[in-house]
Amino acid sequence: MSRYAEVLLPLPLHSTFSYEVPFDLAKNITVGSRVVVPFGKKKYYTGIVKSLSDIPPGNFEVKEIGLVLDNGKAIVKRPQLQFWDWIADYYLCSAGDVFKAAVPSGLKIESETFIEMSPDYEESPEKSLSQREALIVQALDHAAKRLSIADIEKMTGLKGVGASVGPLLQKGAVIISEKLVERYTPRRIRCVRLTCSHGDNDRIRDMFMAVKGAPKQEKALLALMELSGSNRKDSEPAEVTTEALRERAEVSNPIIHALAEKGIVEFYFKEINRFKYDGLPTTAAPRLSEAQAIALDNIHKSWIDHDVTLLHGVTSSGKTELYQHLIQFVLDNGRQVLFLVPEIALTTQLTTRIQKVFGDKVLVYHSKFSDNERVDIWRRLLAEKDPCVVIGVRSSIFLPFDNLGLVIVDEEHDSSYKQTDPAPRYNARDSAMVLARMHGAKVLLGSATPAVDTYYKAETGKYGLVSLSERFGNAQLPEIQLINTTRERQKGAMDGALSSTAKATIDKALNNGEQAIVFINRRGFSPVAVCSRCGYTPRCECCDVALTYHKAIDSLVCHYCGAKYPLQVTCPACKEPAVRTEGYGTERVEEEIAETWKEIPVARMDLDTTRCKEGHAGLIEEFSSGKARLLVGTQMVTKGLDFEAVGAVAVINADALVNTPDFRSSERAFNTISQVAGRAGRRSSGSKAVVCVQTRQTDSPVYKFVEAHDYLGFFNYEISQRKQYSYPPFTRLIHIYIKHRDSRLADEIARAYAQRLRTLFGNRVLGPEVPQVSRIQSLYIRKLMMKIEVEASMKKVREILRSVYIGFHECGLSGIKSAIVYYDVDPC
Repeated sequence: MSRYAEVLLPLPLHSTFSYEVPFDLAKNITVGSRVVVPFGKKKYYTGIVKSLSDIPPGNFEVKEIGLVLDNGKAIVKRPQLQFWDWIADYYLCSAGDVFKAAVPSGLKIESETFIEMSPDYEESPEKSLSQREALIVQALDHAAKRLSIADIEKMTGLKGVGASVGPLLQKGAVIISEKLVERYTPRRIRCVRLTCSHGDNDRIRDMFMAVKGAPKQEKALLALMELSGSNRKDSEPAEVTTEALRERAEVSNPIIHALAEKGIVEFYFKEINRFKYDGLPTTAAPRLSEAQAIALDNIHKSWIDHDVTLLHGVTSSGKTELYQHLIQFVLDNGRQVLFLVPEIALTTQLTTRIQKVFGDKVLVYHSKFSDNERVDIWRRLLAEKDPCVVIGVRSSIFLPFDNLGLVIVDEEHDSSYKQTDPAPRYNARDSAMVLARMHGAKVLLGSATPAVDTYYKAETGKYGLVSLSERFGNAQLPEIQLINTTRERQKGAMDGALSSTAKATIDKALNNGEQAIVFINRRGFSPVAVCSRCGYTPRCECCDVALTYHKAIDSLVCHYCGAKYPLQVTCPACKEPAVRTEGYGTERVEEEIAETWKEIPVARMDLDTTRCKEGHAGLIEEFSSGKARLLVGTQMVTKGLDFEAVGAVAVINADALVNTPDFRSSERAFNTISQVAGRAGRRSSGSKAVVCVQTRQTDSPVYKFVEAHDYLGFFNYEISQRKQYSYPPFTRLIHIYIKHRDSRLADEIARAYAQRLRTLFGNRVLGPEVPQVSRIQSLYIRKLMMKIEVEASMKKVREILRSVYIGFHECGLSGIKSAIVYYDVDPC
């Protein structure tokens, strides 16, 4: 009897696809198996089996599964598939989008298009090539082999080569083919073993006779027997690497090869995991203060009635120490822990601290790892059932946990937990709570400045609430000074990025042997270039934004699409040599600080300095060790990093945070400033740390709450505003984006959507509007907003929105086929 499989593909499609399971593969397939299937005319993709059945799917031709990988063992577990379905339903995307984001690329074999010269092609007047086509043909002819599109683009410097393949194919100039490409390469180590069976003493005697008169070979043979334990009858021989044998016997490779030539030993390769931390725990979980011990007890009590508990602890109150005790409790019960952090930078410090307590039970997972490394971690979690703790960023929620017992979300307020592009646009904090519920696990949310939504749920009893209101070791909260930059400039006390007060504060800290942090949430050298004569501002050709000047590469850069342009001193509008860079970014602040404090080493932490895999770790180590005493950075420096000697912090242009056109701008400003201030004064010392907040709006309520370290006052102020204007947590927001290359069609589609949705949802629909950045990568953007009741079924909302989308396609709405429509649920 034939069997049929419903296969999920890593494509933005809303359904699974039916395939027949070949008879010879039927025994080696199960739900969660990885299979390679044909899709379309020539493409092959890796899919995941979602279900199996003996019932034929329908009256249509069913293709066969081409290949079952991993001997049919499931690489995705049933709870994961259920979790993927929940994310697709709630965040209004396809399960294929979730699959693509969840599984490392190294586990997704796909067919890749290759192009080669047609041996029969001869150019003729009717088959003449354009200059672009001629370059492609020349590259293929020179290579004398088939090339991928990426290879051709690299050789020719052309972009969008795929668009030229069709015309070349019609002219008979090229042949295209598909090839399955696997991107995962397992790590293998070379091992050596005796060729005789275990316990064959006669054969071993012959081996020693064969090396008689060759002392180094005899020494290597003795070392191998000792390392492998082959002379012990009560146990099987251990595996021995060639490297270990060389070190023990103190011989070179030719000596071991000589043994192989005599038939005494043989070589073989063994697959190993790239992440085998051999270090043993060096310390126990730290001793808790009285306040920490009370908080720990309250967390356990809270979990009796609540699955989710919020730990509201001021900065440097010792939340990480509490986490370690909770991790120990869960590991002792034989379960796994997921420890989520918002930034890769945090994993560096945290991993070192956690590994000292839990040794090789600690795994780390984030996007700076290669595909091979991520696949190794995935496979290790599949293969090993031992309790462990995974430290990772938002993508860690997709790992194949077997027995999850606790999820810790550190800095739970952080917007980095929200994926913006591409789909699925999920919030890892909220998704982790659903994941924990599926595993019967508990959740601990930790923050000094909890998200307003989170604190409201804790205050109203949906979550448990535990407070930790004092800093560890009697350290004092820093003093916050609000500096009016308008007044400072009028007095002549400010001629650069820092006011005289901020400079004096940093000077004092440096003279006391302390360090200082300067925070500005803008990378690059200058945020804008302007002609001083006519006001012309260079803008990106593909995006509706001004270009940022980066001095390190002497170029103007678009921070949306990455395009680079040369900085031209002569204005293209008025033809005068009057283009100047204005404003401050991290590069310029770093340069100014280095000039002010010439003898003090300065480090900079932003996206540009942390692009490489070890970038975060290097900078954190440099500042933590005191090699750098001044640190300039963007929001990366605000996120829970623990620096012992910071005595001063300066916040440049705080108004840029407050004045963002977003209902969360006050919350984001309060959180960011409070968090960066929390890096100061984390250890008890003789003097109180000082934080200088530079602003033109010192009377803003947000700054007054920051100045008083008054989170509860800010929460009460903010929640009243949210309730008055029906914003979260009192409603659920959904942003609907329409993108099109034609601005007129984008407007028409957006209006059609608004009209249709208002008939279905009434005044819950607002817009359409042109967003602040109205064009990105040559696509014009229009936005609608829906305010939905919190109790509403997102699955039902999804069905309605999907029917509207399909309806527009069926009625032939102008431009809809070439438009991009997507949804952002709970935008940050």
